[in-house]
Amino acid sequence: MSGTNVQLSIIIPTREEEKALADTIAQLQTLAVSHEVIVSDGASKDATVERARNAGAQVVVFDSSRPHNASIGRNDGARVASGEILCFIDADTFIPKPNAFFTRALTHFENPAIVGVCTPQRAYPELETWSDRISFGLFNLGLRIQNNVLHVGEASGKCMLVRASVFSDVQGFREDLVTREDGDLFNRISKKGITIFDSSLMVYHGARRAHAIGWWRLWSIWMWNTFYVAVGNKAHAKDWTPVR
Repeated sequence: MSGTNVQLSIIIPTREEEKALADTIAQLQTLAVSHEVIVSDGASKDATVERARNAGAQVVVFDSSRPHNASIGRNDGARVASGEILCFIDADTFIPKPNAFFTRALTHFENPAIVGVCTPQRAYPELETWSDRISFGLFNLGLRIQNNVLHVGEASGKCMLVRASVFSDVQGFREDLVTREDGDLFNRISKKGITIFDSSLMVYHGARRAHAIGWWRLWSIWMWNTFYVAVGNKAHAKDWTPVR
């Protein structure tokens, strides 16, 4: 569903996501709220674009010789979005009961002071390990403390909702950050209003990177890049290679 009075724009950055994308879009087809689904593709060489179009999504394809990253993909999608609220999810994000999920999430934005909502995350139940439970539990606790206690915005790109007018005010995601771009955006919008962590809005995903390289290595990469962004205002990583 889309139109001139779109309440919600769901933006999905993709690169070689033919395996996951169709199911991710399909879960959104029953949404009652006025919405649009935008797939912003980073020049995939597989069937990602074809599957996105077949599923009824609006597709934006990156066309440039410069390197692509998730920030660019999300910004490209946001440029064509019509919604008052932008929701950024990943291509393997699963949202249980999406109607109830978005009804709850959008209710927060009835308060004009709210500029962003972030959600907890877990690995798919059929893939979840004890390391996943512990790591995501700690990560979700950190999101709760930073947003709801310290009032310093922090979020994960697996699922984050932002008021479109504020997203425009801060000029969207920083395209020079190949990682930590999600937390950086929420940090900047939290200076414009209130960001909140809603523990009832659980989303699930494949935990592909953690399972591919291990949690200890992933935590070290996250912390090292967090330090670099906080101290040097740039990410340590030069590229964020997709794990498929």
